[in-house]
Amino acid sequence: MANLADPRRLWADGKAIDVHGVAVTRLTAGPAAITLGAGSDGVVEVIGAESETTLVRLDVPLAGAVGFWHPAAGWDRHLTADWMAAGRRTVGLVDSAPLGCLYDDAGHAILAFASDRLVRTTRLRFGVGERAGRFGVWLAMDLDPGELCRIRIAPPGGAVAETVRSLVRRQSGTAALPVPEAGRVPAYSTWYSYHQEVSATAVEAEAELAAELGCGLLILDDGWQRGAHGGGYAGCGDWEPDPEKFPDFGAHVETVHGLGLKYLAWIAPLLLGDDSAARDHLAAFAPHARPEWRCHVLDPRYEEVRRFVVDTCVRLVDRYGLDGLKIDFLDAAMVYAKDSTRSEEGIRSGGGTGPEDRANPEDRARTEKNARRENGARPEEGGEVGDAMRALLTELRDKLLAVRGADLMIELRQPYTGPGMLEFGNLLRAGDCPADAAGNRVRTLDLSAAGRESAVHSDMLMWDPQASPQIAARQLLSVLHAVPQISVPLAGLPAAQRAMAGFWLAFWREHRDVLTRGVLDAGRPDELHPVVIARDATRAVVVHHVGDHAATLDPTRFAEIAVVNNTGAERVLLDLTHPAAVRLDVRDACGAPVRSETARLEPGPRWLAVPPSGLCLIRPA
Repeated sequence: MANLADPRRLWADGKAIDVHGVAVTRLTAGPAAITLGAGSDGVVEVIGAESETTLVRLDVPLAGAVGFWHPAAGWDRHLTADWMAAGRRTVGLVDSAPLGCLYDDAGHAILAFASDRLVRTTRLRFGVGERAGRFGVWLAMDLDPGELCRIRIAPPGGAVAETVRSLVRRQSGTAALPVPEAGRVPAYSTWYSYHQEVSATAVEAEAELAAELGCGLLILDDGWQRGAHGGGYAGCGDWEPDPEKFPDFGAHVETVHGLGLKYLAWIAPLLLGDDSAARDHLAAFAPHARPEWRCHVLDPRYEEVRRFVVDTCVRLVDRYGLDGLKIDFLDAAMVYAKDSTRSEEGIRSGGGTGPEDRANPEDRARTEKNARRENGARPEEGGEVGDAMRALLTELRDKLLAVRGADLMIELRQPYTGPGMLEFGNLLRAGDCPADAAGNRVRTLDLSAAGRESAVHSDMLMWDPQASPQIAARQLLSVLHAVPQISVPLAGLPAAQRAMAGFWLAFWREHRDVLTRGVLDAGRPDELHPVVIARDATRAVVVHHVGDHAATLDPTRFAEIAVVNNTGAERVLLDLTHPAAVRLDVRDACGAPVRSETARLEPGPRWLAVPPSGLCLIRPA
């Protein structure tokens, strides 16, 4: 794919159309973009030409813009300039999505868009034009002659999350993979508890304790497979259980099932370890090296790779009675995207850490060309990595469904959790953020904005076993709006921490539907969501993550309001719209009663005494 236009040409004049106040301009030759439908549809059609990469600009006056959200925003939620690197991304099926929302200080959309080009690669650029006094989004696409791309632009004025969710619902024409009951219950993960030092004995002991706490799913992470040691991926590729750690893997899975837990196992099927036996016959299909990981990345554009990945995953699930897989590092395939300028992160799940891969596209292309020349292997001519991954994932999903049926669970992790991936995975997990409660909150809310119908899972929760239960609870309370994954050694938890975990997991199960399926009001993305409110017709759960931020509520509307204090303060701030006579039941971080009283709540701001990491239930008196 050709690079985006020279920065000096980004704001070039062209024939523009107005869609909901957004100027849409095609900056390359070819058929002009036209509006489809009428009025509020807001759909723009772009048709590929033969000459060059298609470049489209969407832009609006800056007005009161304060931030720009997109699925891979991370901490960069401010207004970047159009010349800054932070405003450039390559997106595709297994890395984010062509989707974004510029918003004002009230958290209302100014420019919100979504392209239906979910599989093939799109180069995005966005930012403030200093001279133009406008905010622009540029989409560069290698459309085949006559190929159609539709860009939907939402009407301005809606809340960010609601606007994004509406766009996503229309963005993908395929149904999401259904979520079985086990995907919507608390899970126990072995990763932060044990890393690669897992064993059947240790996992079974933890599984029993996890079941007692109310978990319904166990996720065995990296370390179960032969060659899994040293914090890297040198052994990946053979995908056989380590006989010393798991002498009878099938019997082990049956034991965990007998405790009432479903079972997923981790796999990184695109990583080919330097020490694996599989490397002997697959090296020709993995030209891209990751020396800091001690492995290569398999190129999914090869039919041999797709067949290997599908056969390996299906064999693993079928042979050992697994309920599904935690599939990691699918975004590694983006190194084979044309002209990808994506800077890969270090290792985010699995063992160890690694530096960023800073190789530029020309260096990568040269390395891959040399590898193909030496090995005599070639991917399909003109193969797009998105098309290849879609073919791989379609076959994998269909064959796993044939083995496990409607109970199948497949966990995907940011950034490969975009709308195009919802048909291939039903557990969407936040990217790795060990002990980072704020990061986990932000990541899971980003997932909820774009994939609320799937089961949004937190990154695995870890905390200091020596910490007070109030401090330890903050990891769990930060992700109450998602499905929590616990990942601390349960056998070593102090009694107070175990009581805390048991209390809050019981609260989560009781309020699960409103927390994970209710309407979410999380405020502005650039403020990192200091107060999160989940509500349905009769109940609301309010979680204060930052002190001195008010939650606006109508106490007469709900049969129960649960107010959670996820701060170190002794009180939280409510802004009530109506008076109400209520009963207040307050509990501490471990669930012990603090006080119970009746009160008359008057309209306006009001401080409510709730202990740190504690709970207040407000019900009509």
